[in-house]
Amino acid sequence: MSGRDVFEYALVRVVPRIERGEMINAGVLVYCRARSFVGARVHLDETRLACLDPDVDVDGVRAALRGYEGICAGGERAGQAADDDPGRRFRWLTAPRSTIVQPGPVHTGLTADPGAEADRLLDLLVR
Repeated sequence: MSGRDVFEYALVRVVPRIERGEMINAGVLVYCRARSFVGARVHLDETRLACLDPDVDVDGVRAALRGYEGICAGGERAGQAADDDPGRRFRWLTAPRSTIVQPGPVHTGLTADPGAEADRLLDLLVR
């Protein structure tokens, strides 16, 4: 394929104390319908997270982030979502949640390589 295609992305945020609303970005979800791509890239800065809440369940946060990666990867790692198409998995992952690990709003752009775009957005918006 050549040219650029529309893609959608959302940040994955960690909000350790919901009542305070403070958050850090810990990942990015990318979906490109034209290329049947859905992917997650995650990076947890545990030092920054501890500044917001030193008592946060870091292992639980890591497990939730791995869950995002697994659902995007498909196959056995996706659990019940394994049979869903990439778009359906992206929509499920970006549905609003009131949990410690939650998706942000969905944004759009153009890309020739959604995997590379996910890496770029992780570096730009998370790391």
